[in-house]
Amino acid sequence: MIELLAPVGTKEALIAAVEGGANAVYLGGKMFGARHYAPNFTDDELAEAVRFAHLRGVVVYITVNTLLDEGELPALADYLRHLYKIGVDAIIVQDLGVAVIAKELVPDLPLHASTQMTAHNLEGVNFLAGMGFARVVLARELPLKDIEYICKNCTVEIETFIHGALCISYSGQCLMSSMIGGRSGNRGRCAQPCRLPYTLVDANGNDVLSQADAGEYLLSPKDFNTIEVLPELIKAGVASFKIEGRMKRPEYVAVVVDAYRRAIDSYLANRDEYNISEQDQKDLAQIFNRDFTTAHLHGKNGRHMMSDRRPNNRGVRVGRVLSYQASGKIAVIKLDEPLAIGDIIEFWVKVGGRVNVTVHTMTIDGTSVTEAQANTAVAIPVTSPVRDNDRVFKIFDAKLMERARSYFSRAEAVRRIPVDVTVTVIEGKPLVITVQDNEGFTGHAETAFIAEKALKRPLTPDSVAKQIERLGTTVFALNNLDCHIQGEVMVPISEMNDARRRAVEQLEIARLARFARAPLPKDRSIGSLVPQVRTAALRNKPELVVNVDTVDKVKTAVDNGADIVMFGGECFGKRSLSGEDYHNAAAYVRQHGRKIVFNTPRLVQQSQMAELKESAALFNDIRPDAISVGNIGTLHLFKGLVNMPLHGDYPLNIYNSVTAKYLSDLGLTSLTLSPELNFAQVEVLAGKKLAQLECLVHGHLTLMISDYCMPGSFLGGQDIRNCNQACLRGQYWIKDRMNELFPVVTDQFCRMHILNAKELSMLPHVPRLMRTGLSRLRFEAKYSLVKDVAIITRLYRELIDQGERHPLILQDKANGVEHEHITRGHFFRGVL
Repeated sequence: MIELLAPVGTKEALIAAVEGGANAVYLGGKMFGARHYAPNFTDDELAEAVRFAHLRGVVVYITVNTLLDEGELPALADYLRHLYKIGVDAIIVQDLGVAVIAKELVPDLPLHASTQMTAHNLEGVNFLAGMGFARVVLARELPLKDIEYICKNCTVEIETFIHGALCISYSGQCLMSSMIGGRSGNRGRCAQPCRLPYTLVDANGNDVLSQADAGEYLLSPKDFNTIEVLPELIKAGVASFKIEGRMKRPEYVAVVVDAYRRAIDSYLANRDEYNISEQDQKDLAQIFNRDFTTAHLHGKNGRHMMSDRRPNNRGVRVGRVLSYQASGKIAVIKLDEPLAIGDIIEFWVKVGGRVNVTVHTMTIDGTSVTEAQANTAVAIPVTSPVRDNDRVFKIFDAKLMERARSYFSRAEAVRRIPVDVTVTVIEGKPLVITVQDNEGFTGHAETAFIAEKALKRPLTPDSVAKQIERLGTTVFALNNLDCHIQGEVMVPISEMNDARRRAVEQLEIARLARFARAPLPKDRSIGSLVPQVRTAALRNKPELVVNVDTVDKVKTAVDNGADIVMFGGECFGKRSLSGEDYHNAAAYVRQHGRKIVFNTPRLVQQSQMAELKESAALFNDIRPDAISVGNIGTLHLFKGLVNMPLHGDYPLNIYNSVTAKYLSDLGLTSLTLSPELNFAQVEVLAGKKLAQLECLVHGHLTLMISDYCMPGSFLGGQDIRNCNQACLRGQYWIKDRMNELFPVVTDQFCRMHILNAKELSMLPHVPRLMRTGLSRLRFEAKYSLVKDVAIITRLYRELIDQGERHPLILQDKANGVEHEHITRGHFFRGVL
C-alpha cells in the first residue's frame, strides 16, 4: 500500500487529514517536536487523537525529532512510555540518543528516522536499519534516481516529502536561526531566516545582482509540488508520501490531502492514464503557494526553484487592472479566473508594494453581481490607488475555503465506514444486533428485553431500519440491513436503540484492538545508557586542532603550534585535493612530530560514493592518525573499509551524553560536540567517561550547506547545469537587513556554504575551556587567510601553554587581538 502521510498541528487539522483520505498522520506533543511554535497536543489530547485516528484505520506518528539536552532525558523517558501506552504507531526521531533510549525503554515502538538525520545515501539508510529503524525519511535534496536506488537496495521503508515548504539548507545541518537569534532549528524553534531579504554583494559592497532581474529573497525556495510526477515516485518504490505543513491551517491540510488522495487512487486504478485535473492544480496553488518546484528530483534547478520575489503565499493570478478611477477608488479588472464575493485579492502595484482588498461588492457593466467568470471585466472598490496593468492575485478563495472547512466542521463524518447490520428477533428471546464493517470487524449486542407477541404494532423491516439507520455522528454508515423477524413481535424502541449503541461500541473496540500492544517491559531504565562520571580528571592541557583545506595552511598550522591538523573534506574555492596533496600534508605533519586527521565530506550523495571509496583506499595507504566522518553514511561505510581510528564530527549533532556514548561504543575515538551547546552543557559532557571530546572555539562556522548555489544560479548563466563558475571570479557575501555580511563560498561539489558573519573567538576564555576536561580545542580555518591561520594558531598555542599567565588574560588585551565582528557562539547564551 502507498501511504499518504498528512501533517497535523491542531485537532481540526487532524480531522481534515483523516476525512481528506490520509492513511497516516504525524503530529507533535508539547515537548521534543521540531515545530515548537505549532499549537501541538497535550498528553491527553494525544491519546484522544490516537483513538480518533485508529478508529478510522489511520495510523499516528509522533514527532520526537529535536536534539535533547542532558537534563531532558528523564522527561523523555516518561514521554516515550506515555506514547507507547496510548498506542502511537511510531515515533519520528532526529537525535541518535533518543533512538537508543527508545530501543531500551519501548522496544516495540517503531522508529522512523527524521529528515533531520540527513540520510542522503544508501549507506546512511543501512546504518539506521542496523540501529533498528523501521523507516527512513530521506533528505529532500535527492534526485529521483538516488531515491529509486535506495528504495531498491535497502531493507527498510523509505519515506519522502511530496508537497509543501522546502528548506534551502540540508535539514539537520542548518545553524543560521540558531547563531543569528538563538532559536535552534535542531531544537524545534527555527525562526526561518531563509524567508528574509538579502543582497548579494562583492568585496566592494556592490549589489552584484542589480542587473540580474533578481528579487531580494535569495534564500527562499518555492514550495514543493510533485503531484504531476507522483507516478515516478511510486515506481521508484517509495512507501510513504509525506506532506509538509504542521504549521499550516486545517483548510490547507484538507485541500492538499484530498488532491493527493485522489491522485494516488487514480494512478493505482489505471496506471496507463494518469491525469491531474486543472482544478486540482489550481486548488493546490490557491490554498498556499510560493510558486511550485520539483526541487532536486530531476537535477539542480538553480534560481528556478527559488521564490526570490516573495517569501510567503502569492495566491493565484486572477487578472490585470484595465483601469483605475481615482475619484471613487474603483479598479476595473479583466479576469483570467472566476472571482466571488468574500474572496480576498492582492494587487501587485508597480509603485507602492501590495494592495489587499476583500471583495464585498462588485459590478459588471454597472450591475451588482455575487460572482464573475473569467474573461469578464469587473469593477471593485479598492482601499489604495492601483495602476493600469497591475497584476491581481486571489489570495483567499471563499468557495474553496468553505469546501475545505466542510472536512472538519461538520458533526458527521465525511468518510464513513460502511457496515452491514443483521437484526434477529424471535418471540421469547432477546433482539440481537450484529454490526460488521468492510474489514471484517464485528460488534454484537442483544436487548435485555425479551421479545413479546405484539398486541398492536409488530416490528417490520421498515420500523427496524428506521432505528438501525440512526448511526448519527458515529464513523459508520449503513450499507446493508438484513432483518430476520419471526412472527408478530414487539421490542421497545429504547431497547433497540440501546442495543444498537452497544453493538457499535463493540465494533469500535474490535477496530481498536488491532492497535493494542503488550505491556511495557518492567524495570527498564536509561541508567545503563548514560555514561558514568569520570573519577579521574583529564589532563587540563587540551590538544590544539586546526582544520584546513590547503597544504600551505597545513604547514602554517604546524609551524605555529597545532598539535593536530585536520585536512580535506569540503575545500572552499572549489579546488579538489589530489592524492599528492594528502601525501604531502601527512609527510609534513609527521616530520614535525604532530598528528594528522583526514576529513571526509559532510555530504556524499550516491553519485559521489565511488569517489569516497577511492578516498578510503588512499587513506588506508597513507594511514593518518584518524579519519573524520560527519554523516552516518560515511561512518557506516568507513567502519567496513578502513582500519584506523574514526573521529565523529559536529554535523552528527552530538548534543547529549547518550548520543556521545553510542558513538563512542561504536568505536569512534574522538567526537566534536554540537556548536549549539553552552559552557555548562559542555562541562557536563566533558565530565563523563566518553571518547575524547573537542569543541569548535574559533573560525567562521558554516550556518547553511546547500545544493543551491546562489552565485551560480544568478550569475553563472541561464542553465545551472552548465554554470560558468562565477563563484571563482570573486568573493561574495549576503547582506541582511542589519547590514551584517555573511560569507558565501562554494566547494568542489558545487555546494554553497553560508558562513557566519561573525567569527567565533574564545581566545580570552581558553583557561575555562581547559578546566572543562575537553581533550581538544579546534580552530576552523578553511575560510581564514594563511597569515591569519598563523596568528590565531600561535595565540591558542600560547594560551594553552601559559593559561592564566598569558598576557591576553593578565592584561585583558583581548581587544587588541579581536576585531569587532567576533562572537562567543553559544558558549554563554545557549539556544532555545
